[in-house]
Amino acid sequence: MQLAMVGLGRMGANLVRRLMRAGHACVVYDSDVAAVKRLAAEGATGVADLEALVAALAPPRTVWVMLPHGAPTEGAIASLAARLAEGDAVIDGGNTHYPDDIRRARELASRGIHYLDIGTSGGVWGLERGYCLMIGGPDAAVQRLQPIFDALSPGQGTAPRTAHREGLATSAERGWLHCGPAGAGHFVKMIHNGIEYGMMQALAEGFDILRHAGDDHLPEARRYHFELADIAELWRRGSVVSSWLLDLTAQALAQDHELDRYTGVVADSGEGRWTVQTAVEQAVPAEVLTAALYARFRSRQDHTFAEKLLSAMRQQFGGHVEKS
Repeated sequence: MQLAMVGLGRMGANLVRRLMRAGHACVVYDSDVAAVKRLAAEGATGVADLEALVAALAPPRTVWVMLPHGAPTEGAIASLAARLAEGDAVIDGGNTHYPDDIRRARELASRGIHYLDIGTSGGVWGLERGYCLMIGGPDAAVQRLQPIFDALSPGQGTAPRTAHREGLATSAERGWLHCGPAGAGHFVKMIHNGIEYGMMQALAEGFDILRHAGDDHLPEARRYHFELADIAELWRRGSVVSSWLLDLTAQALAQDHELDRYTGVVADSGEGRWTVQTAVEQAVPAEVLTAALYARFRSRQDHTFAEKLLSAMRQQFGGHVEKS
């Protein structure tokens, strides 16, 4: 199939590479001319603007927008809407607040253009591991684009089939799922990232306690000096807390035992806040997720080893660089 990508940052560029590996044709655009040239050298069709991008596509066109949420994405989608035709599709694969998806879908539907919101998880490792795709949008467009989703997602891979799923075979087992109408994909991704905050916080706090187990103010008989990199490696093997986040924690600690290259200033990218706000709207208690979000706020005033580990995890899975 043919697909255009607008935005060639850490995620967008690797989405294109994975699609091309699977034999799909990609047209690419970014305001960074060098990024366009790099992918053109790898086999994509590079263009200089959105008008040329649309012209390079055969109907029905599909354009995936992978830009920061807010003004960049809004501007790109508005510009595309003025150039696309009935039956074409626009995908927002970034981290957008789901009410914006509902509004955009309604606006584009008036032009006959399909709108899909796709929560995309996989970070800088997605090129090799595949991306978990949480999709919202109309049935017909999702069905047409199944080859794209199959190419980007991990597939069944080596993970054993979950017990008791007889009769429940869906695309979820391949790493992508049509979660519902407009906004559903980004809603699921929002909760995914809220949970991620809590899981990361639990790991970070636990390793911080281990690190302080040998502090001088403790009774000598109760002091322990743990090698954190070894503890992380140990837990990766057979422990009930084993996970990809723990894998990345082990890798970060092996590279830098004291995490000296991190300050501990931990950013939040929106979804954690939206998760807590949604919990308030629904009157659903979410103590752990709320506390994890507030811990990130506090990290910008006072830093601990736990916050350094949070920063290390964010850098490991998403290439996120600390902002002072």
